[in-house]
Parts: sequence; structure tokens; C-alpha cells
Amino acid sequence: MRGYTGIAKLLHWLVALLIVLAFGLALVMTDMPGMTPTKLKYFNWHKWLGVTVFGLACLRLIWRLFHEPPALPAHMKPWEKLLAHGGHLALYFFIFAVPFVGYLYSLAAGFPVVYLGVLPLPVVIGPDPALKPVLKEAHELIAWAMAAVVAGHAAAALKHHFIDRDDVLRRMLPGGPR
Repeated sequence: MRGYTGIAKLLHWLVALLIVLAFGLALVMTDMPGMTPTKLKYFNWHKWLGVTVFGLACLRLIWRLFHEPPALPAHMKPWEKLLAHGGHLALYFFIFAVPFVGYLYSLAAGFPVVYLGVLPLPVVIGPDPALKPVLKEAHELIAWAMAAVVAGHAAAALKHHFIDRDDVLRRMLPGGPR
């Protein structure tokens, strides 16, 4: 079975790691009381992770448009293939939607995003007290939905590895088939 390219693997695992870090940081910072310097620092780090995920997702999508992924195993049932394709589409949607909605939320809250503290991102909407809670809720809901899809994706990869005993997981691992 043919595996993914080295670039595809690098982008996959880098985006996955950054999403886990951003999600974990979100859980920590939102549980912190008040608005402390530490909490503000964590919010900035969270935003920077989101911007980085968005940028890497753009690169990943461009790479994917020009590099066909390996075929799914022939033993998979049609509904499994449909679920796999739907899951990947959902992941791509969430990888773009979560940081984009978070960016809009930050702007609606009156906090421009300055990437790594040096590169101000465009201000596409101004502070909006009515829109702020809507975007906050949307950002949280789609982040939790993404977490559910990511969990399903990981569970499917482990099922392929331990139950089906095929190469679906190995072809995405470093050192796996190319």
C-alpha cells in the first residue's frame, strides 16, 4: 500500500500537535479567574497557535490539491469509505473554521490579533458587543465538534491498525510506506 508523502505527513502531525496544544491551552486559560497578565499571555499564545494552524492548513490544502492521497483499502465497505471521506472533509472544515471564527471573535471583542506580537492581522470587523457572544459560542461549539471528529479519526486509525491490521495508520506515520 502506498503511503503519504513526507510533506503530507509533516503537515498532518504538525497541525494535529498544534490543535491539541491550542485546545489544551483554551481549557486552561478559560478556567483562570479574572484577567491576569498570565491569562492574557495564554490568550495570545492561543491566538498565535490558531493563526499558525490556519496558515499550515492553507499549505496542507494546496499540497493536497496537487498530491493525490493513497487509495483506501479494497476491503473497506462502501459505508466505511463514505464515512472516511466525510470525516476528512469535516476535519478540513474545522481546521479552517475554528481559527477563523476565533479570529472574528477576538476582533468583535475589541482585541486585534498581532501574530507573534509583531505582525498585526487585518481588522475585518470592528468591536461588536452584540456579535461577540455569538462568535464566542460558535468558536467553542465548533472547537468541541472538531474534538469529537478528531477523536473519531484517531479511533478509526487505531481500529485499522489493531483490528483490521492494515497499513492505513502506518502510511501516515513517519518511516511508514511512501
